[in-house]
Amino acid sequence: MKQGIHPKFNQVIFFDASVNFKFLSSSTKSSGETMEWEDGNTYPVIRVDSSSASHPFYTGKQRDTETGGRVDKFKQRLAQKK
Repeated sequence: MKQGIHPKFNQVIFFDASVNFKFLSSSTKSSGETMEWEDGNTYPVIRVDSSSASHPFYTGKQRDTETGGRVDKFKQRLAQKK
């Protein structure tokens, strides 16, 4: 492999503050913010908007946005006008 062209690969903590969930993984991203992990070592922290602990697909709290088809929606609007 060529030297000096690959990004530095290190351990980071991904932190989802909305549910206080964090996990340790490897990444090429880094951060100035650090946090101590369960093993006693300090790692950079990457804050994420959603994770498997907060995303509706994984938690099973999805909203059913499609309650009816086009015809049902039309009939509802028509019934409201009467």
